[in-house]
Amino acid sequence: MEQRNLPLIVHVIYRLDVGGLENGLVNLINHMPRKFRHAIVCLTEQTDFRRRIKVEGVEIYELHKREGKDLRVYWRLWKLLRRLSPSVVHTRNIATLDHQFTAFLARVPYRIHGEHGWDIFDLHGNSFKYKLLRRMSRFLVHTYVPMSKHLERWLTDVVGISKERVAQIYNGVDVDRFRPPAGKPGLLAEAGFAHVGDFVLGTVGRLEPVKNQLMLVEAFIEAKAAGGPQNLKLVVIGDGRDYAMLRNRVRASGLEDCVWMPGMRDDIPQILQCLDLFVLTSRNEGISNTILEAMATGLPVVATDVGGNRELVESGKTGKLVALDDVAGLARALKEYAGDVGAVRHQSAAARETVEQHYSISHMISDYVHLYDRVLLSGKLTRGHLSCVE
Repeated sequence: MEQRNLPLIVHVIYRLDVGGLENGLVNLINHMPRKFRHAIVCLTEQTDFRRRIKVEGVEIYELHKREGKDLRVYWRLWKLLRRLSPSVVHTRNIATLDHQFTAFLARVPYRIHGEHGWDIFDLHGNSFKYKLLRRMSRFLVHTYVPMSKHLERWLTDVVGISKERVAQIYNGVDVDRFRPPAGKPGLLAEAGFAHVGDFVLGTVGRLEPVKNQLMLVEAFIEAKAAGGPQNLKLVVIGDGRDYAMLRNRVRASGLEDCVWMPGMRDDIPQILQCLDLFVLTSRNEGISNTILEAMATGLPVVATDVGGNRELVESGKTGKLVALDDVAGLARALKEYAGDVGAVRHQSAAARETVEQHYSISHMISDYVHLYDRVLLSGKLTRGHLSCVE
């Protein structure tokens, strides 16, 4: 079949930039079999992150939405959808949910909405305004795709979506790109940071309030104090609003020589191979891509006991869960891992095995292909037929 005759799936996101949602979308497009066409609509704009898309022919559209309600974006998206005439529109998270109505008016036959997690403005999904929007949108969305079992239960129990309309799909990680090192990596040593005998813990992500890296920095400072292991080193990869605050806290502690904060990097797989332990201190998570990437690299993970983290990290087997904002508890965990090489080695192997068995890219792609095939081949909806969920 010619490329232009393949079914078109339009993915609507807020912005194409570094992030777990966006990374999952790029992985989906790059690894999906060539039986579908894909286009991405950014309500705002795209960034250099688009270069991670390796598939030819993926069009990316920018609507340049202004802050707040920008009614012109609805008109622009409606016109675009009418021109593209997709078989499926797949929106993601609350910022794009109201464009299910736009897709409905544009007569898109099938509409999917993904729930990837909550941000700082609605940390636990309890906002009355956003719950109301989700409940009103139930009549427009055909299938919901939550990233975790936690989000699946929230959709059915809190929002009131019937179980038959929910298809939970985990993010997947490229187990060939993210894998344990073949030998002793030297990237951090070459950077003049970590050396033989150091125990290096690290984190990767947007430096934003919801990611809560300050908890990690404070725990690291506490772990180093009062006779703690002096071989501890900390790597913080990423950029965002909290970068300057975190950097200033490190300087005030006098531990600048023990903390590496290079900002955004393109060599995350190589950096992860230099770590001994991965730490994620988010205030909430759907399914964290960085946790999966760390586990695929063979790293034990210490994470806050929130959202989907408890579905990925099994305490005592692949890492440890700690209570949110329990700085003292996290500091103890860091010292325990630094002093127990056997536990690190055992949990490293278990983490890699867990990802290979349950969270590989191939598992994720298989689930999405099944979903899109079911949508497109069901015969219940045809192009040009306006359908609203009953």
